[in-house]
Amino acid sequence: MQVFIARLFTLDKNERLLKSSEFQAVKKNGDKYYTKNFLIILKPNGLERSRIGITIRKKEGNSVKRNRIKRLIREFFRLNKKEIPKGFDILIVALKQVDGYGLSNITEELGGPLLKNDSLTH
Repeated sequence: MQVFIARLFTLDKNERLLKSSEFQAVKKNGDKYYTKNFLIILKPNGLERSRIGITIRKKEGNSVKRNRIKRLIREFFRLNKKEIPKGFDILIVALKQVDGYGLSNITEELGGPLLKNDSLTH
């Protein structure tokens, strides 16, 4: 039972977009949704799970700031993956510098559009 519970809160490699071609396919063919600081692009993937990819431009801060935001977004996805609709490739693009953000800010901003929201999946 502990192994199963631990697996619910991990972020496996097969739950991430890894190849440039996967990122490009989502950008080209996905549906776009904007929040205050992020662009969320969703594309059905035909799989039993959703996968996440994160993009942050270099002008949004140095590598320390960019990587911190990526870690926070991955943590949001990891903690909430049961509530995120299955079967989508999700690309999250940071549009503005959000270096003062914490996990609660990320959850507030991305949680509304992503967590069991029927408007995204239909």
